[in-house]
Amino acid sequence: MTNSPISDELVSSGRRRAVLAKLPRLYRADGSPIRVLLVDDEVVLTSLVSLALAYEGWTVDIAHDGTTALQKYRDERPDVVVLDIMLPDTDGITLLKQLRDVEQSSPTLFLTARDSVDDRIIGLTAGGDDYMTKPFSLEELVARLRGLLRRSIMTVSDEDSRIVVGDLLLDETSYEVNRGGDPIQLTTTEFELLRYFMRNPRRVLSRAQILDRVWNYDFAGKASIVDLYVSYLRKKIDADRPSMIHTVRGVGYVLRPAE
Repeated sequence: MTNSPISDELVSSGRRRAVLAKLPRLYRADGSPIRVLLVDDEVVLTSLVSLALAYEGWTVDIAHDGTTALQKYRDERPDVVVLDIMLPDTDGITLLKQLRDVEQSSPTLFLTARDSVDDRIIGLTAGGDDYMTKPFSLEELVARLRGLLRRSIMTVSDEDSRIVVGDLLLDETSYEVNRGGDPIQLTTTEFELLRYFMRNPRRVLSRAQILDRVWNYDFAGKASIVDLYVSYLRKKIDADRPSMIHTVRGVGYVLRPAE
């Protein structure tokens, strides 16, 4: 284990360019560059991460404290946020709640030295969409951000944008969800999980299938992260209503119209 926040073998800019050059570029829906807000008080780290993201063609705004981050978030409305938990003037959990008050939909990845399972759960419970620990691979960071962006930027046509199961409606273009006409606010990952369920109504989905489709990589929490996010969805989708999300013991989960 190295003391550097970034794995030594991945600091080489030549290797990084070679890997990232093989991936298709991502853009905003209007063709402009993806905008990232990077919040960390380590200057060397933010310089290296900013360089890696610049190879993707993305625009990176850097903040070394929570106050600056909140102001830049209000001004720029980034497409994705990379956020350290330990900041000089606040903590990342508190800051994320403040960011969510400004805009609900920007996906957020926690990047921190705190690596316990409890810390991961706290970060995800607070509304984070992903969690990486230091030291880390720049390539993996870029890959995870690309995954978050692919799930949060809607590119489907208008005629295909609405999915309806029972009294539950999800609009992929407007990023809106409602049940029985009542709007439901979801995070990026919750939205993608619900969309996967709704595109497969009455079909039992295993935890492995959900991990592969929604997270696109082998998350360290494995099946537990699926269970955690299903519980979040239930609280929002099924709260005070007939249940639509059901557990199939030993297999996984299924979404069905309420009876």
